Amino acid sequence: MSERRKFGPKGWNMKYPFNMGDLRDSSIILNNYLENNNSSGKVPWDDLKYLFGEIMYGGHIVDDWDRILCAAYLDSIMNDLLLDEAELFPFIEGKNITFRCPPAQPYEKYIEYIETECPPETPLAFGMHPNAEIDFRTMQCIDLFRQLQEIQPKDSAAGAAGGLTLEEKIKEFMVRVADEAQLESNKLNIDDIAGKLSEEGRTPYQNAFMQECEYMNILIRTIVVSLADIELAFKGELTMTEQMETLMENIALNRVPATWSKYGFTSQRGLGSWLDNLKARLDQLNQWKDDPINIPKVTFLNRLFNPQSFLAAIKQVYAGEKQLELNKLTV
Repeated sequence: MSERRKFGPKGWNMKYPFNMGDLRDSSIILNNYLENNNSSGKVPWDDLKYLFGEIMYGGHIVDDWDRILCAAYLDSIMNDLLLDEAELFPFIEGKNITFRCPPAQPYEKYIEYIETECPPETPLAFGMHPNAEIDFRTMQCIDLFRQLQEIQPKDSAAGAAGGLTLEEKIKEFMVRVADEAQLESNKLNIDDIAGKLSEEGRTPYQNAFMQECEYMNILIRTIVVSLADIELAFKGELTMTEQMETLMENIALNRVPATWSKYGFTSQRGLGSWLDNLKARLDQLNQWKDDPINIPKVTFLNRLFNPQSFLAAIKQVYAGEKQLELNKLTV
């Protein structure tokens, strides 16, 4: 369920996905249309779906995928069953929830029916699993706590109140990077590793690991240099820039800075957990670099920047050993 459904354009009612004045006007138009253009007595569902989905309420829809979704709902609901108290919620058999179309009655009775009989909003109403709401509520909580963090004091007043100041938080993180993660001291020596591998002895496995080492070194260099610049700015030897301030704010809020994510790996972790994961990835590469000719018996795919490259290496080696066509192999 999206926020878009709950909070529509200005003038829309939360309970109704349309303006109530539009509904009255549409009722008049629909009545005239059926009375004047329907000599056969059959309900022209295709015409009505076009009126509702493309002309009347379709004018509120600006996203193509939302328009497709609206058309799907209309195809499901607007048919002859609608005149026979059809079930309006999809896939709800045996789930102890129902919302049926009311029988024919005056306009005021329809409004009363919606007010009194409409069940609470639930993912089941949209044909979704109840767990869909868990992710929605989780993201709401994460966003709420993120906003609470952002409005916390970031200057010296925070230290006076008993918390760490922004500068103290940054220095604490710098210590963690230097002493716990030891990123700079564990930086991989690409030339030394390449020297242990002869060109004839390099297999797709080694190529994949060398690529990982290059990715890791670029990320480590980006982290170390940016933190070193901030340290110089604290000492007054370098002018504090807007980019530095953004980086410091992200560190204080436990978010991975965008400048690091650009050279990093795909992750939804907070900064602290992200740093621990980076250390685990670096440890795996350090274990391999000591004896790069031999392939480790165990390789954690989730600790690779580009696991697809390693999977491709597996297929390449297997295809060479078994004399098989590479494009016909799958992992």
